[in-house]
Amino acid sequence: MLNRIKQFFGIGPGPDFAEIIKSGAIILDVRSKNEFISGHIQGSVNISVDSLQNNLNKLKDKNKAIITCCASGMRSSAAKSILESHGYTRVYNGGSWTNLQNKIK
Repeated sequence: MLNRIKQFFGIGPGPDFAEIIKSGAIILDVRSKNEFISGHIQGSVNISVDSLQNNLNKLKDKNKAIITCCASGMRSSAAKSILESHGYTRVYNGGSWTNLQNKIK
C-alpha cells in the first residue's frame, strides 16, 4: 500500500525510461509544432495535445509503450490520460522533454 501511495505522488524510483525506449517505445512530444521545431528528442513523434484525439490513427498499436513529453509535464499528463481513455495500455508521462532527454542518455 505504501508503494502505491508513493507511486501516486511520484515519490521514489520511477520508470526506467532508457530501458523502455530500448524495448521499442515511442516518444510522443505533445507540444506545438513550433515548440517541437525549436528543439526535441531525436526520433520523437510530434502530435500536439490539442490534436491528439484526431490523430490516434498515427499510434496504431495500443499495446506499444508510449512515453509522453512536453515543456513542463502538464500537457504530457493530459496526453497520457487521453491515450489511456482510448485503450492504450502502456503509457508513461515523461514530463518535460529536456528532463526526459537527460534520463535516456
